[in-house]
Amino acid sequence: MASPSIQWYPGHIARAEKQLRHQLDRVDLVLEVCDARILPASRHPSLERWVGNKPRVLVVNRRDMVPPTARSSWHRWLQRQGEDPIWCDGRGGGGSKALLQATVDAGAALNVRRQQRGLRPRPVRALVLGFPNVGKSALINRLVGRRAVASERRAGVTRSLQWVRMGGQVDLLDAPGILPPRLQDQQAALLLAICDDIGQAAYDHESVAQALLLLLANLAPPHVGRPLNGLLASRYGVTVDPQAPHRWLQAAAAEHTSCCTARMAQRLLDDFRKGCLGAIALQMPRPSPQG
Repeated sequence: MASPSIQWYPGHIARAEKQLRHQLDRVDLVLEVCDARILPASRHPSLERWVGNKPRVLVVNRRDMVPPTARSSWHRWLQRQGEDPIWCDGRGGGGSKALLQATVDAGAALNVRRQQRGLRPRPVRALVLGFPNVGKSALINRLVGRRAVASERRAGVTRSLQWVRMGGQVDLLDAPGILPPRLQDQQAALLLAICDDIGQAAYDHESVAQALLLLLANLAPPHVGRPLNGLLASRYGVTVDPQAPHRWLQAAAAEHTSCCTARMAQRLLDDFRKGCLGAIALQMPRPSPQG
């Protein structure tokens, strides 16, 4: 199904990217945060160029929103690519101890090198970087143990860079979500819109909801923890095949939103984003040629 071009690059992101380039020389470690539901789509294409040889930790947030089978598949796939991800749940706190330990360990290695050069130890400076609304600020609050930065489940809440001190071992730099100036991969942009990892002014909600319905209709384990056709029918009382998304939205709107398909589209997207449809991975690793 064709969808309109999705583009979103507000002024605060452009300013933050400029500030970020000035701060990169000051940081020792980059914590790259992505969304477990759309793991490849939520990784910034310019990150490797920006970070260079700096140590980097891949943090896969919202682990609670994908099935364990999807998480295992991704973990194995990433390890084959030479990455050792840390799986977190920023809201519930899962994985935060492992993430903190990885950050502290990086600081210990940093200070060994500093002592060898005759310099005094100092806290490791870690940049927390990722697309908008992948849960960076919630993770920081978990690591710090208090509400140190504003955190909401919508894109664009963090609008400037902010240092957060953590008792002498770690200094965290919270950065706004950074998007490329132009989203070349429109399939990835659509997934970002579905997961609310991009500003809602950038897209038409009905088109995105219809795209979500088509994705849900064609998902099977290990993407999902249970069959979705039956779940959609039981939750919304609609038996129309979601592979006909326009008809499904019309039928669901007649049942729930006084025939307003725009409101029904928003309700469906909200339910998915809150996890009301269960644990769902919208992207899975492709099998390697060797199997």
